[in-house]
Amino acid sequence: MKKLNDGEYFGSHKQKTQYNDFIITDTEYTHKKVDWHYHENSYFTYLLEGKLYEENKKESQYLSPGSLLFHNWQDAHYNIKPPEYTRGFHIELNKKWFDKYDISPIHFEGSINLQSPLIKEIMNKIFFETKINDPDSQLSMDMLLLDIFNKINQLENTKQSKNPTWVKKLTEILKKEPELCSSLPNISKILDIHPVHLSREFPKYFHTTLGDYIRKVKVNTAILLMTDKNLSMTQIGYVSGFYDQSHFIASFKRIYNCTPSKFKKQISNVNFIQF
Repeated sequence: MKKLNDGEYFGSHKQKTQYNDFIITDTEYTHKKVDWHYHENSYFTYLLEGKLYEENKKESQYLSPGSLLFHNWQDAHYNIKPPEYTRGFHIELNKKWFDKYDISPIHFEGSINLQSPLIKEIMNKIFFETKINDPDSQLSMDMLLLDIFNKINQLENTKQSKNPTWVKKLTEILKKEPELCSSLPNISKILDIHPVHLSREFPKYFHTTLGDYIRKVKVNTAILLMTDKNLSMTQIGYVSGFYDQSHFIASFKRIYNCTPSKFKKQISNVNFIQF
């Protein structure tokens, strides 16, 4: 079985940057199939464009744009890519990084599919930070990565507790049909629980308010659509679920402290490096 060393992935890199104890790569996947292999270090894969099939020894999954995985070191898997442009963003962390911050990778065994929009928001901030790449980027990314692992721990602790049935139902609705959550009375009726109870209990299980959660889902969707050069910012805002452009811009700036146009320009301004 092939072992991939530091920063090694199958494809062509838009960007490959070495920071203290971690490597960032922004990669176009060019292989139709990658046979069984494992990586020397733990890493995140954030699928930006296209689709990917991945199978490890425990499970298989079809990945679409916005899928975010964490792989522990030596997690063996293989991939199949459909005949379309596919691009992934990776953060590879070596053992020194985990030791520095007293984090044990053994607590994150195997492959974890991270679906929380709160975690994806942090990953988007890291992605944006790699395109800025100024002297303060290292510090920012270290703090953001620590926040991701804290969020993973929070979610794992929540999963281990016995959740009410409405939590699972609402999670599926937020994932597949967020437009149904247009108002608190509407979603309360669907879940058959009182609006006051939902408002009070939602942060306990989702670690933010319902409105903020939905806003983050929409903005995360918008960022992925920014990779499509054929879409205007007006189209991106509409497809993401914002009722007008001013609402889209205001929501985006609230989370990322910049306009959607600036974000899009920054993440697109990198050339490919062949490996």
